[in-house]
Amino acid sequence: MLHGLDPALNADLLYVLRSMGHGDDLVICDANFPADSIARQTAYGRVVRLDNIGSPRAIRAVLSLMPLDSFVDTPAERMEVVGNPDDLPAIQQEAQSEIDAVAQRDAGRDTWPMGSVERFAFYERAKRAYAIVATGERRFYGCFILKKGVIPPP
Repeated sequence: MLHGLDPALNADLLYVLRSMGHGDDLVICDANFPADSIARQTAYGRVVRLDNIGSPRAIRAVLSLMPLDSFVDTPAERMEVVGNPDDLPAIQQEAQSEIDAVAQRDAGRDTWPMGSVERFAFYERAKRAYAIVATGERRFYGCFILKKGVIPPP
């Protein structure tokens, strides 16, 4: 164990987070997402597994270290519900809460609403991401894209 690190973060994910640059995308996905096949097309080239936790918990762990990109309107995005793009299932509401928890730290705001991406467009965006993090999340629509921001000088 290490002081100050969320125990959900494993060595592979820490390597990925450290390797990413400003503007790189990280996909956090549920257990039904085609993570392995899509991950082969990403910059990292293989899936990072967090099978023991759900998507909102993975987002909390990632955002404990990674700043969101304050230069874009929606540095966090969700996969839209097919046939009902405005629907926000409980899992996406939980993810929004995790994002809002760091909104003040990263952007000086109280909330940071997620953008939404149609399902097949989400798959295409995921192929261009830096890496895919597959969770053990079994609820539908537990798929998110987080855009890495910068850490300002002291």
